[in-house]
Amino acid sequence: MGVAAPAGRRSFSIGWLLLAVALVALVVRTIDVLLIVFLAIILAIYLDALADLLQRRSGVPHTLGLTLGVAVTLGALVGVVLLLAPPVTQQVQDLLANLPRYLSNLDANINGLISNIPVLRRSASTGPDGAPGLLATSLAEIMGFLRGAAVPYLKGGVEILIMVVSVLVMAIYLARHPSIYADGAVALLPPARRPLARAILEDLNLTIRAWVVGQIIAMVLLAALTTLGLWLLGVPYALAFGVFAGVAAIVPFFGVLLSTILPALFALGAFGVTKALLVAALGVLVHIIEANFVAPVVMERQVNIPPVVTIAGVLLIGKLFGLSGLIIAVPILALVMILIRHILLGAVYGDPVSVIRPTRIVPSDVEPAVQPPAPLTE
Repeated sequence: MGVAAPAGRRSFSIGWLLLAVALVALVVRTIDVLLIVFLAIILAIYLDALADLLQRRSGVPHTLGLTLGVAVTLGALVGVVLLLAPPVTQQVQDLLANLPRYLSNLDANINGLISNIPVLRRSASTGPDGAPGLLATSLAEIMGFLRGAAVPYLKGGVEILIMVVSVLVMAIYLARHPSIYADGAVALLPPARRPLARAILEDLNLTIRAWVVGQIIAMVLLAALTTLGLWLLGVPYALAFGVFAGVAAIVPFFGVLLSTILPALFALGAFGVTKALLVAALGVLVHIIEANFVAPVVMERQVNIPPVVTIAGVLLIGKLFGLSGLIIAVPILALVMILIRHILLGAVYGDPVSVIRPTRIVPSDVEPAVQPPAPLTE
């Protein structure tokens, strides 16, 4: 028997709660495989959207459009790698070779800035035996953490190659016949729940498409503007920092913050305070342009996640799933929000469709209450 609920809202039974707990436990146990599958689904949605675009514009069959989409995507990736890899690699190698000197200059410049502040004086000073102060120690710890996070992925090159090939192959099969897998997943549910499942899949497809388009635009925009700005400011390794800014944009907020701080710290160590402030101002300006162009025009149309929820979710996903989870943190959050909207708010509580789906994908004249076939109660 379901638990009594206020008027206008349906109850949520203990049986469904236990089922949800069991599903969460299963997800935790198989998270590595599920992340690979989720990456394949994201790539498949992108390829399917590209094939649909080619079909609408050129009238080519979906299969041919998918083939062309895969070819164009792989060609663009290979072209970008061949164009950018040599100069970026050279700049990264030069940066790493000169990193100890830049860190030493950075430590000296920051120590000079804060030596007159009594509260911060201890962090700027060195020990009696000449040991570095807290600032230099903190910088060393940060670099050690970054190396520790990257080395396992560099050593596991074969595993990464297998994962990439697996994701690509699964994505192609998913994009070639998406209805087979969608209908199969829907068929596993009772007939009364199938309309709800189809609504969830449709919402997820629209949301992931919007996220992929917005993410590509954001990454290209940030990389290009950062590279151009640093080059105009005369900062070395502008291309390397620009590419890093584009790649880091995939992690909301924290990637943006890191891609702004790192070149500013480099400029502080190499050129002093004035150039560092200019570089920091450039980073803020670039991200303001991105936030006011990509977020309102593309991302917020369907990826409607509040900023606080996004930050907290990224922290939680990074803690649970590591670096691979951070890469798809926003799609994971979007999936969770979709499930909450359709299952909890819609099927359980019976809230209006404007609550179940983001405002921008609900027509203004559509406000009926959701009428699920049967309540989720025992």
